Amino acid sequence: MTRRPHVLAGVALAVAAVACFSALDTTTKFVSASVPLLMALWFRYAFQAIATTIVVLPWRGTRVLRTLHPKFQVLRGVLLLTSSLFAFASLRYIPVGEFTAIVMIAPLAITLLAATVLKEHVSAMRWTLVVGGFAGTLIIIRPGGETFHWASLLPLGLVGTNAWFQVLTSRLARTEDPVTMHLWTGWVGTILSSLALPFVWTQLHDYSLWALLCFMGLTATVGHFFLILAYQRAPAATLTPYLYAQIGFAMLGGWLVFAHVPDNWSMIGMVTIAVCGAAGAWLTVRESRVHMEPVEP
Repeated sequence: MTRRPHVLAGVALAVAAVACFSALDTTTKFVSASVPLLMALWFRYAFQAIATTIVVLPWRGTRVLRTLHPKFQVLRGVLLLTSSLFAFASLRYIPVGEFTAIVMIAPLAITLLAATVLKEHVSAMRWTLVVGGFAGTLIIIRPGGETFHWASLLPLGLVGTNAWFQVLTSRLARTEDPVTMHLWTGWVGTILSSLALPFVWTQLHDYSLWALLCFMGLTATVGHFFLILAYQRAPAATLTPYLYAQIGFAMLGGWLVFAHVPDNWSMIGMVTIAVCGAAGAWLTVRESRVHMEPVEP
C-alpha cells in the first residue's frame, strides 16, 4: 500500500523535472540572441556544478566524488557537453517545441544502436516505432520544402551524442552512485567549457541577462535534482513515458515567450514523435533495461 504513493510522487517529480528543462530550453533560446553561445554554456554548467557541490559535499562528504570508472565519467561529461553545444546552437534558429520534439527521438536512436552496435535483439514493435518516430521528424524538418532551414539538422547531432550518453549512463548506473555521476558530469562540462571562456567572454551591461543566466543554471540544477528523486521513488519503465510531457511544456514556453504556435504539419510530426517515442522509450527500458534521462541543454 505504501508503494503506490511513492510511484505517484516519482511521476510528479519526473514531470516537474521536464518542466524545468523546458524552462531551461526557452530561456536558452531567449538568451542566445544576446550572449555568446560558449559563454552561456559555461555559465549553465558552472552554476550547476558549484550549486550541486555546495549542497552535496556537506551531506555526503568527499567520498561522493569517488568512482570506479573515472575515464567513463569523463567521457560521459564530454558527450553531454557536446549534446549541449548542439542544443544551444539549435535553439538559436529552431522554435522550442519543434526542437524538443526532434530531440525526443533519442530513445529510438538507442534502438538503432542496440541493433547495429550492441548487437541486441530488437523486436518488430520497436522497429515499427523507430520508423514512425523518424517519419515524424521528417514531417517537422521537411527537407526540400519551403520552410526547411539547415539548422533543422542540428538537433540530429544532439540525438546521436545523447544516445551514446544514455547508453553509457545505463552501464555506469549499475555500479555508480547517481549523485556521483551528476557531480562528475557538471564539473567535466565546467572545466572543458572554461578553456574557451577567455576567447568568448563579453561584458553584459544588462542585469536582466545575468538574472536569466542564473535562472538557466537554477532550472538545470533543480531539474536534475528532481530527476534523481523521481528515480529513487519509481522504476524507470514507469517514469519514461511521462518524460514526453517535455514536448507540451516546450510548446507552452514557445507560445508564452515567443508567441510561436507550430503549424499543422509540425503538430502532426510532434504528436507522431510523442506517441512513437514514448512507447519506444518504455519498450527500450523494459526490454534492454536502459536507464533513460530527458534530453536537455
